Amino acid sequence: MNPKILKAVAAGFVGTVVFTLMMRFVAPMMGVRMDIVGKLGEMTHTGMAGGLVMHFMNGAVIFPLIYVYVLYQFLPGAPWQKGLLWGVILWLGVELVMVPMMGGGVFSSQMGGMKAVMAALLGHLAYGAIFGAITGGNEIGKTVKAAA
Repeated sequence: MNPKILKAVAAGFVGTVVFTLMMRFVAPMMGVRMDIVGKLGEMTHTGMAGGLVMHFMNGAVIFPLIYVYVLYQFLPGAPWQKGLLWGVILWLGVELVMVPMMGGGVFSSQMGGMKAVMAALLGHLAYGAIFGAITGGNEIGKTVKAAA
C-alpha cells in the first residue's frame, strides 16, 4: 500500500479514536447518549463487535480513501481546514441519511434534537481537523495526481 495512503488511514484511525472517546465522555456532558457502535451493530445484526468494526472501517479506511481520491483536490484551504470541511460533509451525510435510517429523523429530530445534532457536529469537526492535520497536504495532492 502506498505510504501516503497509509498516512491517511492512520490519520483516520486517530480521528476515529478521538471521535469515539468524545461520544463516550463528551456527549454525556452535553446531555446526549451517542452509541454509534451499538446502532451499527443493531442495524446489521452483528452486535457490538460488528458495530465497532464497521465504525472503524468507515473512519479509518473508507472515509480516508474517499477523501484522498475524490475530495482532496476540490476542498479549499490548509490541510486542517480541508479536514474540517470533510468533517462537515460527513456530519451532513450522517444527519441526512444515517440517522433517519436508524429511526432518529432528519437532523436527529427523533433522537435527541439539537443537543444530539451539536454533539455529532463537534465529533465530526474533531475527526476532520485531526484527520486533515495528520494527513497533510502536498504528498496527498501528489497521490491524487499520480493515480490519475
